[in-house]
Amino acid sequence: MNWLVVATIMVLAIPLASVIGGVLIAIVKIFKGDRAATAQRLDAEEAKIMQDLHKGLEKMEKRIEALETILLEHDRKGKS
Repeated sequence: MNWLVVATIMVLAIPLASVIGGVLIAIVKIFKGDRAATAQRLDAEEAKIMQDLHKGLEKMEKRIEALETILLEHDRKGKS
C-alpha cells in the first residue's frame, strides 16, 4: 500500500471517527434523559427540606422560650 493512500485514509478517517463519536455521545445523552429537569427536581426537593428544617427550628425555639419562662417563674417562686 502506498504511503499516500494511507495518509489520505487517515486524513479522512480521523474526522469521520470524531463525527461518529459525537453522534454516539449525543444519542447517549438523549437516552439518559434531561439532566436539567433532574437538577430542577432536586433543587425543589432541597428547598422543601430547608423549609421543613426552618419550621422545625422555629418550633424548637418556641419550646425553649417556653421552658426558659417556666424555669424563671419557678426560680422566682422559689426565692419568694
